[in-house]
Amino acid sequence: MSEPLVLTLSCADRPGITACVSSFLFERGSNILEAQQFNDRASDAFFMRVEFDPGEVSREAIRSDFAALAGEYGMDWKLALRDRPRRVLIMVSKFDHCLADLLYRWRIGEMPMKPVAILSNHPREAIEHTHLGDIPFHHLPITRETKSEQEAQVRELAERYEAELVVLARYMQILSDEQAAHFAGRSINIHHSFLPGFKGAKPYHQAYARGVKMIGASAHYVTTDLDEGPIIHQAAEPISHADTPEELVRKGREIESRVLAEAVRLHLEERVLLNGQRTVVFRS
Repeated sequence: MSEPLVLTLSCADRPGITACVSSFLFERGSNILEAQQFNDRASDAFFMRVEFDPGEVSREAIRSDFAALAGEYGMDWKLALRDRPRRVLIMVSKFDHCLADLLYRWRIGEMPMKPVAILSNHPREAIEHTHLGDIPFHHLPITRETKSEQEAQVRELAERYEAELVVLARYMQILSDEQAAHFAGRSINIHHSFLPGFKGAKPYHQAYARGVKMIGASAHYVTTDLDEGPIIHQAAEPISHADTPEELVRKGREIESRVLAEAVRLHLEERVLLNGQRTVVFRS
């Protein structure tokens, strides 16, 4: 069997799209391994993800031939190798639980990525509990006066390492509009789901003071609208009056790590398609 491919596409909805895509692959001897589609009636848009074994036909030939069909339907589309590890740059501050979780999942073969570098606005000692191994680490301190220069360094490093995805694993800095736009569609952030209710420092302590009964986390694409990008994955957990602020923090760490890891996995497996301010997620 040749290397499986993943075809993702979106376009205006109309009859016959699924049949045309299936026929296109059948005529070239491809074997469909998994296929999912979604017709969004609200926006009159069509979304599709297909995993397939291309058989004897090369990826370049399929890409070239499919371009004509895509043009006919006005498709926004992508053809990628299914099993190729994507190059990921991870940014972190002092809270390293999400970073540690991502690296663990990568090391046991659960996360289809290649960590190419870790960037932090704090020195390496700040995340001493996380085993980085030989992954390149870059300390990029930032102040209000040096923000523009520091963000330019981030872009330069992302280009140098050919990063396909930038993960903000509890990177506690607000990206400028320029930076958010530069990484649009290829940068994922994690935050507690109390936003915008509990902003600023110690959100779990704020939640405790208000007597909340549910905590959670959201992973989303970074946009120029702070913490309002298209959501990829979320989770929540009930809590009670007996939970202390410290217990909320502990439970919050677990939820944040789990939610971010799932969002990153879905993106790496080409399972997330943008639909305006929302996402279409084809889960496995």
